[in-house]
Amino acid sequence: MITTSSSWTVAPGPVGSAGSAALLREYLVDVADRWYLLHHGRRCTPEEIERHLAEDPSDDLAPPHGVFLVGRYSGEPAGCVGVRRLDARTAEVKRMFIRPAQRGRGGGPVLLAAAEEVARSWGAERLVLDTRLDLVEARALYARQGFRETPAYNDSAYAEVWMAKRLAHQQS
Repeated sequence: MITTSSSWTVAPGPVGSAGSAALLREYLVDVADRWYLLHHGRRCTPEEIERHLAEDPSDDLAPPHGVFLVGRYSGEPAGCVGVRRLDARTAEVKRMFIRPAQRGRGGGPVLLAAAEEVARSWGAERLVLDTRLDLVEARALYARQGFRETPAYNDSAYAEVWMAKRLAHQQS
């Protein structure tokens, strides 16, 4: 599966590759710095990033129960999103990230559309995600793409908002 727009392409990539690891590290630094600044008045340390990476690996974003999608802007890696199966009818969006230099260039909707395509291919009827209150831009993107707040579906220590979207399936 490859999803494209005028400047964006999205395709599955190995979650354990060096390029994927770089995107996931940038994602974690981005969200962790925001968390630490809000709650501790400082950025996270390299040691904290390493600890978080070890405590919450992205191994579940690999087949057969997950997919890691890499978004490229004008051919260069610019973002990512993971999708994993929660059950036969529900898939979850994880690790949604656009590099700061490419934000505002339409990558978010393209990545989410690719995540929806993966979930539909699994037969999922619903796509869910969790996020935080301070990730205002992400929550606005999700709402624009049809996600609505829903009751908590997990007990993630960092989740403050849970969202869901019903997936329409195309008739053959």
